[in-house]
Amino acid sequence: MTVPDPLILASASPRRRELLAEIGAVFTVVVAGVVEHEDPALDPRVMVARNSALKADHVAALHPDAWVLGADTTVFVEGQALNKPAHLEAARAMLRRLSGRVHTVFTGIALRHSKLGVCEDLGVASEVEFRSLRDTDIEDYLRLVHVLDKAGAYAIQEHGERLVAARRGSLSNIIGLPQDEVRELLTRRGVLR
Repeated sequence: MTVPDPLILASASPRRRELLAEIGAVFTVVVAGVVEHEDPALDPRVMVARNSALKADHVAALHPDAWVLGADTTVFVEGQALNKPAHLEAARAMLRRLSGRVHTVFTGIALRHSKLGVCEDLGVASEVEFRSLRDTDIEDYLRLVHVLDKAGAYAIQEHGERLVAARRGSLSNIIGLPQDEVRELLTRRGVLR
């Protein structure tokens, strides 16, 4: 039985590490030293596709004999992407903007293998409906959850019941890595057995 080439996750996200491990993947992590595109005016599907490809391409160039998985996630509401907040005031503003509204979470996935010439991309979308939040709800949430490393200033898996009224689509996508789609992609390419 041949051993597949190693898998590298090109992401610093601890949530992505957990989600990828949960589907049975054996991998190492190499954080891509790239500057992500975070233009809130850019179509969010294009932005996450560019960022996931940027990360995967960078790491694949350094590890041409490995499979490299890149991912990027953003929150999109009323025509604007809400990326990671720069500070708590920006996080408050994002949560106020999401209050009582439905938004879309987009994740871009890029799989690369330089030596084999594999360059595969996909995108996944899920919808989240927020409860109407008072300022006290927002402050309570910010006391409980570190949000500065999270698109849209929230994590559905961390006290999400305080914010979220409903969701449609993949929960793991909302967290940051759509497990079903990634499992199918890696299985089809022989990376997962």
